[in-house]
Amino acid sequence: MSGDDPTAIRFATVHEAFAAAARAVPEKPFLAVTPSAGWTIDGKTEINYGAAARRVAALTALYRAAGYGVGHRVALLAYNRPEHFLHLLALNALGAGVVPVNPDYAPDEMLYLMEHSEADLAVSVPERIADLEAVARRRAKPFPVIDALAPPAILPAPTRRAGGTPGADSEAALFYTSGTTGRPKGCIISNFYFLNVANEYARMGGVIALKPGEDRILNPLPTFHQNCGAVTFTTAVVTQNCLITADRFHARSWWKDVVASRATAIHYLGIMVPALLNLPEAPEEKQQKVRFGFGAGCDPEGRARFQKRFGFPIAEGWAMTETGNFIKDAHEPRQIDRRAIGKSNAWMEARIVDERDNEVPRGTPGELVVRAPGANPRRGFYSGYLKDPEATATAWRGGWFHTGDTCLQQDDGMIVFLDRKKNIIRRSGENIAAAEVEACLQTHPAVERAAAIAVPDEMRQEEVMACVVLKPGHARDAATAAAITEHALGKLAYYKAPGWVMFRDALPLTSTQKVQKTQLFPAGTDPRALPGAFDLREKKKHQRR
Repeated sequence: MSGDDPTAIRFATVHEAFAAAARAVPEKPFLAVTPSAGWTIDGKTEINYGAAARRVAALTALYRAAGYGVGHRVALLAYNRPEHFLHLLALNALGAGVVPVNPDYAPDEMLYLMEHSEADLAVSVPERIADLEAVARRRAKPFPVIDALAPPAILPAPTRRAGGTPGADSEAALFYTSGTTGRPKGCIISNFYFLNVANEYARMGGVIALKPGEDRILNPLPTFHQNCGAVTFTTAVVTQNCLITADRFHARSWWKDVVASRATAIHYLGIMVPALLNLPEAPEEKQQKVRFGFGAGCDPEGRARFQKRFGFPIAEGWAMTETGNFIKDAHEPRQIDRRAIGKSNAWMEARIVDERDNEVPRGTPGELVVRAPGANPRRGFYSGYLKDPEATATAWRGGWFHTGDTCLQQDDGMIVFLDRKKNIIRRSGENIAAAEVEACLQTHPAVERAAAIAVPDEMRQEEVMACVVLKPGHARDAATAAAITEHALGKLAYYKAPGWVMFRDALPLTSTQKVQKTQLFPAGTDPRALPGAFDLREKKKHQRR
């Protein structure tokens, strides 16, 4: 970062930024894992920049010898282990992109990802190699699978030749994000995206003021999301700080992990706040040294209680996989009494528009649209949806990226989040496309028609409810409801399956035969409390596949 322009970037690739940090601070900690994760690297829970650089150099030599480079994609299924980032950096050095794999994906979902991305190779933790090999056999063009922790001395070569030199515009990753029309979309993410958002985080200031070379940022979110996989990771690199990962968020061991890992900053999703507030007080929550938390989705009442009880501020922000950049409410006086998510800034402009894309008056709800300031409105954003230029153009109509979120803008310029416009269910921080769930349910032999909707959930913010019309001859009972959820669990990631099932005589339809979800229940009704609502949430236990 240099010059008077706060958005200026010094490096062309993520690996260049990492190599510079490794030369400058080889003994500083780079990657760490929480004790509850149970992972180690060389028997330790932490690796410094110098040791990581040697690991990355060795992996780079392996990939180079096999012929990997610009134009290749490698799928990574390494959970949140340090090895995920080491392989990413090695491939980035050569210009190859990574495709982080959601480990909760069912086989059909993994097959779609591997087919759509055309990944040349899969790199997996040992316990998941067999799963990926089974997927490889089903793909029209099978792919090799190697061990992420102990790769072979000679890697299988890609069938395509690499071409070009790695640069700022090179594809660094392909992040899959839930769309509203079924299958996830592949967001093409460049080196510039990684570095630009890290630059923004590093310069954010306010209550989110990082100390170069001194901070330890604990992010329990998955590496297949851009929050941990791009934003926090690259920010740690450019600030020469340490990124701490976890296998996932565990409320009961959270403060023990925070203390043991010596975290000075945390990332959160709204679901984490009530989970921690509902726990009895523990000695560790008073021993932690966290200066701030940064996240999204926390209700105002919970944020105030959290800050009072645990003694550090949590700042809300807003971003999407597509945007990279974010808006945030990080400078005092912060508006913690509402869902304030930030204002336009040097990296992102925001405005609220109506259905015709006309800007609405302050205080009027509408859709949030965003862009980068200056001549290039897409600066720092995703490079497009893979194989879907029409969807990319639609999202960017009028030169603004359309978020699908309903917000309003106050007189002071602050954006307040209200709701989502898109047909998305938000469960424990995961975006679930209702259309994808519905398509799965329609394949059950008892289902005539189904609509997936969001219902409130005290622990997970929202849960999936399936409103189902059965085919003749099928009983509207608990056994049928359970069978429908079990069917979804066999085809989708566990969190996408219906946690509630309700049978209906019919679904309200438009003239074009689309379900009118707003007409399913009277306004103000909690469908969970209605007769005939079957609670299947116990079936949705998280399990590593």
